[in-house]
Amino acid sequence: MSARTVFNPYRRLFAVPGALPFSLAGGVGRLPAPMLGLGAVLLVAQETGSYGLAGAVSGSLALSYGIAGPQWARAMDRRGQRTVLRWAMAAFLLTGAGFVATVVAGGPLWSWFLLAAAVGGSSPNIGSLVRARWSAVLDPAGRQTAFAFEAVADEVAFVIGPPLVTLLATLIAPSVGFLTGVVLGAVGGLWLAALRDTDPPAHPVVAGSRAPWWAVLTPTLLVVVATYLAVGTVFGALDVVVIAFAEAEGAPALSGAVLAVFAAGSLLAGLVYGVAPLPGTLAARFVGTAVAFGLAAQLLWGVGSLPVLVGCGFLAGLTIAPVLVSGTTLVESRAVPGVLTESLAWTISGLTLGVTVGSAVAGAAVDAWGAQSAFAVPAGAAAAAALFAVAGGRAVRRGPAGGVDHLRVERPVGG
Repeated sequence: MSARTVFNPYRRLFAVPGALPFSLAGGVGRLPAPMLGLGAVLLVAQETGSYGLAGAVSGSLALSYGIAGPQWARAMDRRGQRTVLRWAMAAFLLTGAGFVATVVAGGPLWSWFLLAAAVGGSSPNIGSLVRARWSAVLDPAGRQTAFAFEAVADEVAFVIGPPLVTLLATLIAPSVGFLTGVVLGAVGGLWLAALRDTDPPAHPVVAGSRAPWWAVLTPTLLVVVATYLAVGTVFGALDVVVIAFAEAEGAPALSGAVLAVFAAGSLLAGLVYGVAPLPGTLAARFVGTAVAFGLAAQLLWGVGSLPVLVGCGFLAGLTIAPVLVSGTTLVESRAVPGVLTESLAWTISGLTLGVTVGSAVAGAAVDAWGAQSAFAVPAGAAAAAALFAVAGGRAVRRGPAGGVDHLRVERPVGG
């Protein structure tokens, strides 16, 4: 079977009217995700020399992003993406510029944390918005392929973003790297807002029917979010530890390229996962991919040089996209239309809140133990992700009404 035949499902995705524009807009709009956290680390570390402080400031950005994401998504479920995105992107540009200006000018430290939190809080999760658009234009058979493509798009951002922000920060100035991420995010968000034809239908709240905000947090969603919290901890820790390790090895400019290797492995795995005729239920796939992720990350215990890190990073990266695609697909399959974007946003919040924890803990670990020993933080977090998924296996095997997951033999488009 030729590669052309194998990847026909991806060609069919973009035959859907409007799919290519919103996917491209989402690709640009998600670039801040890998750029801003790393950019904040590079900027603050350059100004202060402390990775602990840099990780904490970056973590505050990720924390507010994780908390605000579902709130933006709830507003868009009710009012549509177009209007809400425009206001959000205006705030994102202003707070991003304010953060850089304050750090470079040597403003008080409390203002660094406040403005970093404002940047994260003004940034809706673009990936969840694009996934909601795919759900609106595809039938269930096509969504595994679409969500796999979105995982690949996430990894493309992580292949491009870290080297770009690192090069801009080291060759020009750290502030330029961070601001480039802000501008790209605003461009993508405003572009997406302009695409009215594929904006998912709004679901205004009917008077007297407002459900409590926590009603969206089903057992399945809670298990996936908890697992993603640990997965995000791995991501946040790697940003800090890889930068510190590359500097300790005398090659700080290579840190972005090393991080991109993890993303490259995930990109490759995501492309294959999206078209593979996989056996088992959605729940079984989620638990299985989480266990594979937890085991693969234990390779980080053996890192002693940059070449070894590159090899371990690629192998570990092969397990990233499958766990992200399987969890997202599981959540989407059980979300009702009125809270779909919010449900997807909660999964991303789990990741970004984990990034907060990972950045802060890894920064402290680097300062206390040194960069090489600090690889214990992402390795331990990956093991926790596997444990959370296994422990929640019983909950995710049951559907939203208590029934067994009926999506047993889904096939991708064209499969």
